[in-house]
Amino acid sequence: MPQLNQVIAIVKGKKTILNSEISALHHATQKVPLVNGHHKTFAPTEDEGETFPDDVQHVQHRTQEVLEQVCDRLETVLDVEATRDWANCQARADVMLDGEVFLEKVPVTYLLALEKELQNQHTFLAKMVELDPSEKWQLDENSGLFRSDPVKTHKTKKLQKAIVKYDATPEHPAHTELITQDVVIGHWTTTKFSGAIPRSTKKRLLERVLKIKDAVTYARVQANSMEAPDKKVGRKVMDFIFKEAN
Repeated sequence: MPQLNQVIAIVKGKKTILNSEISALHHATQKVPLVNGHHKTFAPTEDEGETFPDDVQHVQHRTQEVLEQVCDRLETVLDVEATRDWANCQARADVMLDGEVFLEKVPVTYLLALEKELQNQHTFLAKMVELDPSEKWQLDENSGLFRSDPVKTHKTKKLQKAIVKYDATPEHPAHTELITQDVVIGHWTTTKFSGAIPRSTKKRLLERVLKIKDAVTYARVQANSMEAPDKKVGRKVMDFIFKEAN
């Protein structure tokens, strides 16, 4: 008797092949030239008249034969799906954390969905923006945001100033020149705010989501290792549909 995980492994491949064959059979019965034929013979009006070879078009598909082939393939598809789904109804396992039952007797279908969602949450957490580690942050209880220590910086402005390069003499006037200087005109005091996640918090959350995801994965493997008794329902369904076709 196969295990559920073995049944699951073969269902998709087998269904793909069988559905392709069923589709080809469906198309065959929808094309008039493939289900009809003829045999034409020619008789000249005179004994020595011109003759022509028979014109023959064979029937390529008989409805009854096509239905039998479709039934055979659908029977197999329905049986492997029934075996999988009946086993899925019974396949359950406990999710264990730190040696204790965290979730009891969880169906394998839910374990699969939960495992996928936990992976999505891990991706979500891993991509969250972290607080800039180069800043010193404190949680502001009023705003719920993190705030940095205030940092003071200069505010400068370019101003022109005349300087005397050569003093005046009886023969020549003074020689002056305009120069530009950066002059401090004030100070900025900057406090940064952030709603990002602290790196340590992010690390803890990632560890926790991985821990429970590993536990769910282990439970899913356990549930999928149960035996899957063969279910035979396909022939009953096909016989009901096509019993009038004979």
